Amino acid sequence: MVGSRMSRRARKHFKNIQRAANKYGLQEIASGIQTDLDKRLVTYDEALMLGNLIQNRADEVPGDNIVYAISDRDAYRRTLELYLRDALLTRTEQLLLWEERRRLGISQQEHDNLLQQLLAQWKRQGRSVTIDRFDQPEGA
Repeated sequence: MVGSRMSRRARKHFKNIQRAANKYGLQEIASGIQTDLDKRLVTYDEALMLGNLIQNRADEVPGDNIVYAISDRDAYRRTLELYLRDALLTRTEQLLLWEERRRLGISQQEHDNLLQQLLAQWKRQGRSVTIDRFDQPEGA
């Protein structure tokens, strides 16, 4: 998974991701990657690859917090939050999200987990969301 063309700094982040024991540690690594990207010490492709690894590692460690990292899942999370902003998730929005999941390679399980995390976050803030019934398109 880690190519020989990865920079020394990116390899260091990769090793730290493997060693991280909790989501807080993963978030610290993600912030470091963002800083290195801003300083151009890692490429965007390296940051994206590392962010996707962080998201996969976050699934393995305990806790229900969301880890924010440059990744396909984070791009999807931002889209999902945008659709949830009006506290209504329509069938049309769900179809658009389904297409986005296919494009980014986000599984239904990842979507469900992310949606539950966001809804729990909103509930703690005293907000509620209405979700229209949606049946996935055939051939999904």
